[in-house]
Amino acid sequence: MAAIGDVFKPGEKVPNSGIYQVIHDPEHALTHEVTCVFGEPFAPCHGCGSRPRFRLVRIARHIHQNEHFK
Repeated sequence: MAAIGDVFKPGEKVPNSGIYQVIHDPEHALTHEVTCVFGEPFAPCHGCGSRPRFRLVRIARHIHQNEHFK
């Protein structure tokens, strides 16, 4: 399980579903947030390739992992 603030790069598997801050090459795009799903790979950027980093902001269980929605 990842901790808030942990940083990941494209190609690594998402350790926890949740909100991640994306830090791009500053010449390409501003920092923003995205939702990433457990087990899927962090994607490369169309503009700056494998340079973005994904910082975990908030963990959220995917609805399919919640006992109320199975």
